[in-house]
Amino acid sequence: METEKPGNSRPSLPPRPEDIFLAKAVRRLDWKRILAILLGLALFGLVYASPPWADAVDPAGRRFPLSPQGQAGLGLFLLASVWWIFEVVPIGVTALLVGVFQALFQIRPVRTAFTDFLDPAVWFIVGSLLIGKVLTKTGLTQRLAYRMLGLMGERTGLIYLGSFATVAGLTLVLSHTTAAAVVFPLFMAIYSLYGGGLQPTRFGKGLFVGMAFAAGAGSVVTMLGGARAPVALAFYREIAGREVSFSELSYYMFPLGWAMVLMIWLFVRLWFPPEKKLIPGLTQRAQALYAKLGPFSRHEILSLLIVLAALLTLGLRPRLPALQPFDQSAILLVAALFLFLFKVLTLEDLEEIPWNIVFLFGGAMSLGLCLWQTGAASWLAVQALPLVLHRTWFFLLLGLAALCLVMTNFLINVAVLALLLPVGLVLAPYLGVAPEAILFTSLAAAGMPFLLLIGAAPNAIAFGSSQFTPAEFFRAGLPLSLILMALLALFLRLLWPLMGMPVLLLK
Repeated sequence: METEKPGNSRPSLPPRPEDIFLAKAVRRLDWKRILAILLGLALFGLVYASPPWADAVDPAGRRFPLSPQGQAGLGLFLLASVWWIFEVVPIGVTALLVGVFQALFQIRPVRTAFTDFLDPAVWFIVGSLLIGKVLTKTGLTQRLAYRMLGLMGERTGLIYLGSFATVAGLTLVLSHTTAAAVVFPLFMAIYSLYGGGLQPTRFGKGLFVGMAFAAGAGSVVTMLGGARAPVALAFYREIAGREVSFSELSYYMFPLGWAMVLMIWLFVRLWFPPEKKLIPGLTQRAQALYAKLGPFSRHEILSLLIVLAALLTLGLRPRLPALQPFDQSAILLVAALFLFLFKVLTLEDLEEIPWNIVFLFGGAMSLGLCLWQTGAASWLAVQALPLVLHRTWFFLLLGLAALCLVMTNFLINVAVLALLLPVGLVLAPYLGVAPEAILFTSLAAAGMPFLLLIGAAPNAIAFGSSQFTPAEFFRAGLPLSLILMALLALFLRLLWPLMGMPVLLLK
């Protein structure tokens, strides 16, 4: 074939408009997103279409077959996990896909799959979001934050303590995301008085990294601190057949959560020692901000009374027979109803509820119950049994906590609990572990993803301060995660049994 010489080459024709458009469209394609979409669908298709998997057999010889529905449920978990990790569509839309695929592929009846989206646990989350909305809207959270700030003093070590206690205290009645968002501008004001300018300092790193850590630690104390608790308790009620009340959860988690806040303070003081010992003028600034709010308004007083009445009712419910027939979700929604009746909340507030998040938790409920009811969770647990059978109960609990802790840094915590909690509850009887120990250990680990910024919303909010890098966050979170594991070991060995929690099954 004859080739043209470079010198004799003809001038190329100008590109056609349609070619230019096509080239730009290809460049604009989000290939990472497309690959994630295809990966999720491929994993589901591979698991769904593969030949039947072998039965799982426990040491007693009992066989646990994996039904076609259970096999499809595992594929659906892989699909949802990939889409949630890469957020190829809004997380609430992926949650809707969980219900749609169960109906399309006949994994569970359509009514069952979508009824889980309206589980009482999901409505508890809606009620808690409305409670959080009214506390921030009326300014009650700002009052509490400014009052706490005024009590800190001006020593930087105590400012650390007061700041972490403030955000952890807010998570008792607000979601950890809302609490972090409320205190973030306040902490920025504190840092402006520190005199660091726009440059990162050790104090700035400690203040905001500690803020994220404390929000996670405080959020495990009550059911209002994070939606993971209502979802996990709903799984527990379905699988273990026993309800854990609002007050019982707080009774066991309060000492753990606040002990972890104390550990965070001690750790941050050593890891990020402030350059200065004092921040002059901080107390006066806090007092001025509080005074600027003026006297309590009618809406503030009404909101405070209604919320306190709801919390008191939730706390007394296990002890007063007259209150026991009332569901915890209904109590919280009645409080929200009164807030609408007194016009503290409006239609605009209702429309501002993050329904994307509500759908997420509904989808997680549907997915977790799907894995349980189709037998997929039992099959997984028995398959994993050889890994733990000749280990101690202590190894099972700490191993479960470590797995939950690591996975929560990559995947939404309710999805992690949807998989690990049913599996852990199936494994527990083989090692003589009480189901309560599985529940509370999993909840504690799922609430404190200290390694990656994507692990929890407070981590990302704190990163907005520009005081630390993702690597610095990871390096601080790694030893603190080990401290959490050590603290959990202490509670499992000593403190929770002393408080009356059954950690081991009675023989």
